Amino acid sequence: WEKVYDGIQQKIETSSGVLKWLFEDSVRTGRKHNLVYKNQGKRAPFGVTLKFFLYKLTIFYLIKKVVGIDRGNFFPVAGAPLSDKINEFMQSIDVHLIYGYGLSETTATVSCFLEKGFTIGTVGKVMPEVEVKIGTNDEILVKGKTVMKGYYKKPVETAAVFTEDGFFRTGDAGRLTGNNEIILTERIKDLYKTSNGKYIAPQMIETRMTEDKFIDQIAVIGDERKFVSALIVPDFGHLKQYALEHQIPCGSNEELVENKEIHDYMFGRIELLQAQFTSYEKIKKITLLPHPFTMESGELTNTL
Repeated sequence: WEKVYDGIQQKIETSSGVLKWLFEDSVRTGRKHNLVYKNQGKRAPFGVTLKFFLYKLTIFYLIKKVVGIDRGNFFPVAGAPLSDKINEFMQSIDVHLIYGYGLSETTATVSCFLEKGFTIGTVGKVMPEVEVKIGTNDEILVKGKTVMKGYYKKPVETAAVFTEDGFFRTGDAGRLTGNNEIILTERIKDLYKTSNGKYIAPQMIETRMTEDKFIDQIAVIGDERKFVSALIVPDFGHLKQYALEHQIPCGSNEELVENKEIHDYMFGRIELLQAQFTSYEKIKKITLLPHPFTMESGELTNTL
């Protein structure tokens, strides 16, 4: 969905005059209709409803048609963090993402968005007949009929992932809202501890950074280091376009990533994205890479 979001945003940004206003107004109207009213179980004012259905039959339909999702009613999303900003945007253009959370050991879904009443920033409400509580280190613990009995012929491993009272240890950190919705924060094993003793949640930082259309891939580094740094693979399509517009040499990816002006521009964009982070969470240094992370080069596993 990041690529879909980037593509739509680029179309809006490159439009002008009335067309750009219509794009922006359609998003504002969709957000108001779908999130402020419909999602809260309220009836939208007549004017908002009328504008929404006009946009639904025109702009929203064309966007879905181009992306290839015009025949879909809802779209399950899980397996990797989704930016709240992107989630809200997609809901606003009438693309109904059903965001959820689960594992193989829990027969997939532990929680997910309901048709109405979901909260952006969570991974949905806990499923019926599934019990969730928060354990040590904010670990999400799950119990229910959908949870596995154990790993096949692996009693030691099985014992290690269950608590004494029968809850499955997910290995994920999070918290529960008053409405029994899960806020997922991080994989516990992925947490970094800097040399200053501060814990860093890299997925949270990476998810925020990949909202930027100029960033294709990012790996945050901070374990036992004095500060957080990052390896970044830029989106070279957007970056080369920027370089051409500013007369910056861009004969190759290598030439681009070694250019100080490009480096400073990318770091400036990151500074804007992390403005709300605490000081110890902020990326202090970046290295731009000329090629994407791949499984063949050993930088990625088949489960990311």
